[in-house]
Amino acid sequence: MTAGRRPVETDRDPGLQPERTRLAWRRTTLSCAVTAVLAGRQVLNGGGASATLAVSLAALVFLAFLWLAHHRMLQLGRPRPALLPASSALGVAACMVALAVFGAAVVW
Repeated sequence: MTAGRRPVETDRDPGLQPERTRLAWRRTTLSCAVTAVLAGRQVLNGGGASATLAVSLAALVFLAFLWLAHHRMLQLGRPRPALLPASSALGVAACMVALAVFGAAVVW
């Protein structure tokens, strides 16, 4: 890029970075799904009412994370994706912490 020239949408690096980022979001979504399924299995094998509540809440948190991840993957398909908004990053972090807490509650 030359000095004084404004970047345009075609200046994006055509490398594999966007694809690697999408794959990372997919792996994270898959790991959340596995966590939710294993928690559900634990409840089916003799969990109490509190475990059932924890699994129900984990399922809701998983759906929220799935929605956030889907929207981020759609943004990454654009020529110049926007940075991840702070509210989305906070939402993803909250979902991860909540899934960990609900998973611990089911196992405990």
